[in-house]
Amino acid sequence: MTAISDEKRGSGGSIVVRKDAMRILAHSATEDVTKLLQAVALPNHEFLREPESGLVMMRGRIGGDGRAFNLGEATVSRAVARLMSGEVGFGYTLGRDQDKARLMALCDALIQTEQFVGDIEARVIAPLRTALSQRRSRQAAETAATKVDFYTMVRGEG
Repeated sequence: MTAISDEKRGSGGSIVVRKDAMRILAHSATEDVTKLLQAVALPNHEFLREPESGLVMMRGRIGGDGRAFNLGEATVSRAVARLMSGEVGFGYTLGRDQDKARLMALCDALIQTEQFVGDIEARVIAPLRTALSQRRSRQAAETAATKVDFYTMVRGEG
């Protein structure tokens, strides 16, 4: 089990850990999360809100500080899971991937328990974080390979 320091837990219990885990899960493939979560003995749980898809309005600002306007709609899937011990987890993901929303909600609930936070971090979140980091490094290297350096040479006449 991986110990998570008190400073990483934040003042709200495990808010920092939950935010980091949700970020990693949101950027990971559903198949990867499913495969890794199979290594964890899951406790009894129920879904308070079965996965469903809907639309959310995205808001934007010109220049970051201009007046807010409705940019458009995006499809979002969400689910809410509750462990029999009482922890409630929420899962939201862009798109119509209801399985991913279900898995995210379950992981969120598990991260809130002292019993499962270490297992979820070590067996699910850490491998996904490593894979995400490697994927981003590979994409950065591929992008850097296409970089063209332009320079202007000024001729001194006169």
